[in-house]
Amino acid sequence: MPQRLPLFPLGSVLFPGLVLPLNVFEPRYRVLVQDLVGDGALEDADGVRGFGVVAIKAGHEVGADGVHALHSVGCVALVREVTETDDGRYELVTVGASRFRVVGIDTDAGTPYLTGLVEPFGDDDVEDDDGDGRLTVLADSVARAFDDYREVLGIGGAEAPQDPRVLSYLVAAATVLDLDQRQRLLEAPDTVRRLQAELEVLRRETALITTFGAVPATELPEWPVNAN
Repeated sequence: MPQRLPLFPLGSVLFPGLVLPLNVFEPRYRVLVQDLVGDGALEDADGVRGFGVVAIKAGHEVGADGVHALHSVGCVALVREVTETDDGRYELVTVGASRFRVVGIDTDAGTPYLTGLVEPFGDDDVEDDDGDGRLTVLADSVARAFDDYREVLGIGGAEAPQDPRVLSYLVAAATVLDLDQRQRLLEAPDTVRRLQAELEVLRRETALITTFGAVPATELPEWPVNAN
């Protein structure tokens, strides 16, 4: 059965394991934060407080006109820190958790923010192809391609993680891509297909940058020690 989940539309894509700071100033989303930090009204059965981040397909994050359409696959954002400012805004630190698919909107929720009806999306617990090592080889290839990509952009950073799933989401977040490209990586059915797509993208982008010059560099996203 679908579960109810508060939705926070953004003009960006959140990936599992990545840190997302938010400056919440719109009244409807202030109410969402208040519901989250209240007396557990929006806690799940395990006491976890979070909401769903979904990328905007059409429309705007703020304003009366607002969002017209959302992508159907998003990522749960777990609330780690909440700071209320003197002017009533909230500064949040959240961490991406599991992916979900929006199957409907709860029109009877009675809140100024959207409440989605969502189901878990995909299974990233991919076995290493019956132990023949192909996933490890693929992940190693992506890690090397990612190192080459960062080198041509002049971006430093820590060594790429060894866990294939973690690597796949870090590369998706750290590569200079437009929203639609990031969304396609978020929607990849599993780690193998996400890594395969990233290997192609990294090799292509590295070749283009080397041939025609650098594109705007981006900071590597912050990766939490423990995303649980």
